[in-house]
Amino acid sequence: MVSYEYILGGFLASLLGSVFFMIISTTLGGNKKVKPLSGAKSNGFGNGAFQPEMEEEKSTDVVIVGAGVAGAALAYTLAKEGRRVHVIERDLAEPDRIVGELLQPGGYLKLIELGLEECANESIDAQKVFGYALYKDGKDTKLTYPLEKYSSDVAGRSFHNGRFIQRMREKAATLSNVKLEQGSVTTLIEEKGIVKGVIYKNKAGEEMRTYAPLTIVCDGCFSNLRKSLSAPKVESPSCFVGLILENCELPHANHGHVILGDPSPILFYPISSTEIRCLVDIPGTKVPSVASGEMASYLKTVVAPQIPPQLYNAFMVAVEKGNIRSMQNKSMAANPVPTPGAILLGDSFNMRHPLTGGGMTVALSDIVLLRDLLRPLRDLNDAPALCNYLESFYTLRKPVSSTINTLAGALYKVFCASPDPARQEMREACFGYLSLGGICSYGPVSLLSGLNPRPLHLFLHFFAVAIYGVGRLMFPFPSPKRMWLGARLILSASGIIFPIIKGEGVRQMFFPATVPAYYRSAPVY
Repeated sequence: MVSYEYILGGFLASLLGSVFFMIISTTLGGNKKVKPLSGAKSNGFGNGAFQPEMEEEKSTDVVIVGAGVAGAALAYTLAKEGRRVHVIERDLAEPDRIVGELLQPGGYLKLIELGLEECANESIDAQKVFGYALYKDGKDTKLTYPLEKYSSDVAGRSFHNGRFIQRMREKAATLSNVKLEQGSVTTLIEEKGIVKGVIYKNKAGEEMRTYAPLTIVCDGCFSNLRKSLSAPKVESPSCFVGLILENCELPHANHGHVILGDPSPILFYPISSTEIRCLVDIPGTKVPSVASGEMASYLKTVVAPQIPPQLYNAFMVAVEKGNIRSMQNKSMAANPVPTPGAILLGDSFNMRHPLTGGGMTVALSDIVLLRDLLRPLRDLNDAPALCNYLESFYTLRKPVSSTINTLAGALYKVFCASPDPARQEMREACFGYLSLGGICSYGPVSLLSGLNPRPLHLFLHFFAVAIYGVGRLMFPFPSPKRMWLGARLILSASGIIFPIIKGEGVRQMFFPATVPAYYRSAPVY
């Protein structure tokens, strides 16, 4: 039996040793103190304590730059996984945008998977969308989403973008391990090629630093950080001019409407129970001036005669009200530069023409994939190993992202009017092919909806449209002129889709299993 004297002696020896160690440390270290994080702010996770820089680094697992659709959804998702998340958003007021208002059924399924479906329901007056109506030269055809095997709640959703984002921010903020802060991130903090966190200015204008093992940049299409993490090639194919039509009914209820106008498509879809969004696409980077009245004149004389009669009066009233807004459409293939400690997500990483409303579906799909990849990891501190592992993300995301990106780019070019007879025939063939019904409409709309993200199916349907166009030219009798036009149609179709596929990456898009990163496994600690 151990004597009490030994126990007491051991305790006293330990106590004296601790005091001696503290004296030595103080003597060797002089009066140097650990510098607290600039501004000595609360750690934001409930205890209100002032934290030194190293403690701040340990108290945060992930820094998220931006709290738009991608950032807010990601913050909620990672926090639900137990991660301590610090979100920095430039402006926490409700956004007011004219895009990001239509979520495809495939995106809604991802929203359900993330537990965020209540952010796109009646609380924001969101409307169900069951498909599209396509108009050309006075004819129309209806394309319905293939939702038969899903529950009655599954459909597309359309809404005010700002309301949707605010609901997701509110949802994320309910979690105790989420710190949501207004601030403007200016730069990434790098040490020896590893991103350690970010420098930002808070709401009061003070320069702050925050540290975490992983920084995820989701600061949108105007990202000022993407050049540090990718080699972007941003294209600006067109502009959208936005109006809101009030107290009118769409010809086909709960459907998006696409008018194959001249020079380019015109879109209508509901964003509330009393409002319909109209987006007029104008090719190029310049639009008529709103202030001088040129825009109103353009809308009245060029656009109004092309829209369905049921919407004409409401459209003219909206133009007269003068609340006309415009924005530049951007397209950018994902071209990441793998960087230890940081990754890109959302529009800062990858953009496509918003014609098909696929952006939020890609972002939400990426979040589900990233969550699943990070789930086995409790420790994110080995930045090089984590970076090597997350290279698999760029390949695993390709089925969804490349299908939606390629379809958006290809459809926009096909749907635009052109003086080239081959392009005119391709446009007519596309409308005719989709009007055939059966697999000819079911197949393309399942790709567009995000329900069937298969690049090979997209490729086959696209060239089926081209072959259908050639068949139309050969009927009833082929002629040398028609045969030549048919050959040019095939060349034109190739000229549309192959550059987009090249940008997405042929190998990653069609043969992902041949990419070594596809098989990366989680680091073992």
